[in-house]
Amino acid sequence: MAEDLDRLPEAPRHTELIDGALVFMASPQRWWHGHLVTILTVALMEQAPAGVRVGREMTIKLDQRNRPEPDLLVTTADFDGDRTWFAPDEVRLAVEVVSPESAHRDRTVKLHKYAEAGIPHYWRIEDEDGTPIVHVYELDEPTATYVPVGIFRRSLNRPVPFEINLDLEKLAPPRRT
Repeated sequence: MAEDLDRLPEAPRHTELIDGALVFMASPQRWWHGHLVTILTVALMEQAPAGVRVGREMTIKLDQRNRPEPDLLVTTADFDGDRTWFAPDEVRLAVEVVSPESAHRDRTVKLHKYAEAGIPHYWRIEDEDGTPIVHVYELDEPTATYVPVGIFRRSLNRPVPFEINLDLEKLAPPRRT
C-alpha cells in the first residue's frame, strides 16, 4: 500500500496515504501557507548543523497504511536525489502549517501518528491574524505520545532537535499598511 503511492502517475502532487485512504491536498494553496513554508525552510536550513537536512514535499512512511507528507521535515538521512520518502527513525522534526482543509488532520490525526511512529519533535503552526503561532511538542517515548512544551508567539528559541532561533514575525508575509 505505502509503496504504491510512488506508482500512481495520475495522482496529484501532495497525495498522502492516511489509514489506507488516499488524501489529496486541497488546491489552490493559500499564499500565506506557501510563503511561510518557504521562509521557514530557508531559516531552518541556515541554522541546521552539519549532517542535518531540511526537506519539504516528502512523505514519511510510517507503516503500510500511512505515508503522510508534512509541510517540512528535519532529517539526518543522507541526500539521495531519487528518494521519495523517509522512514520515521530518519526524521527528527515534522512540521505542519495548518490550513482550513488540513486542520483536523494536523491537529489530531498526524499528531498521534507521528508520535506513535517515534518522531521526536512535532510543530503545528497556526495562522493568528496573519502571524504564525507555533505549537511545539516533544515525544514522551514510554507512552509514544507528544507532550506540549510551549506555544510560541513572536519568537521561537529551542535547543532541540538542534539550536533553533526564529523571529516568527519575519516568517509571515508582509502586511499592508
